[in-house]
Amino acid sequence: MKIELRLDAFEGPMDLLLHLIEKNKVNIYDIPIVTITEQYMEYLEAMKEEYPLDSLSEFLVMAATLLKIKSRMLLPREEESSEEDPREELVRRLVEYKMYKYAAGELKDLSVDAEKIFYKPETVPKEIREYVEPVDPAAIVGDISLDKLGETFRMVMRRRKDREDPVRSRFGKIRKERYKVEDRMQDIRRQVRGMKRINFKTLLDIQPSREMIVVTFLAVLELMKVGQITVSQEGNFDEIYLDSAE
Repeated sequence: MKIELRLDAFEGPMDLLLHLIEKNKVNIYDIPIVTITEQYMEYLEAMKEEYPLDSLSEFLVMAATLLKIKSRMLLPREEESSEEDPREELVRRLVEYKMYKYAAGELKDLSVDAEKIFYKPETVPKEIREYVEPVDPAAIVGDISLDKLGETFRMVMRRRKDREDPVRSRFGKIRKERYKVEDRMQDIRRQVRGMKRINFKTLLDIQPSREMIVVTFLAVLELMKVGQITVSQEGNFDEIYLDSAE
């Protein structure tokens, strides 16, 4: 039976041999060398009719290797012989080739996928790229963290709640917004200008209502953000103080 074969279909003798093993669905570690050799020689004969022998040199070398292994496999072997399997070197080369072929296929798929990706060139305005924060938050806050400020705020709120009447506090009231963060920011700015420094906890504690405490806390954070006040604390458990940054 004549087998029609294009040389371009196989990248080399190892590729053809791997194709035969996969076609016959045999274990690569237990190659039926007689069957595989016969099929390989059929392919080689078909290729010789279409291509000059000099272009098939690698295929001919593999044919000689297969015939050598086949002849060694057909020789009688002693039962207790420690001689290695004649197919061992071929199996090692096949496994190595299969590994590299799989890796090459993965790289090819990545290359094909990359061709479908389009990147948008950078269009960020120069003014935005060169923008620098006018105020460094780390320089303003120093060793004071938001956790410490938040803990002081929660402590004042707990003390405020402890002083509330549990019955009266449940009465619902409809009231309009009386306090604004912007107004409170102006008040605090005026206070820190007229005093050397203000105790943060005391500032919250003297407020007449919970709403005023919340607004005051937000105003302090906003003033810190814009760099108009600074905060300081001598020790980890000491009081937190506010100072004017102007």
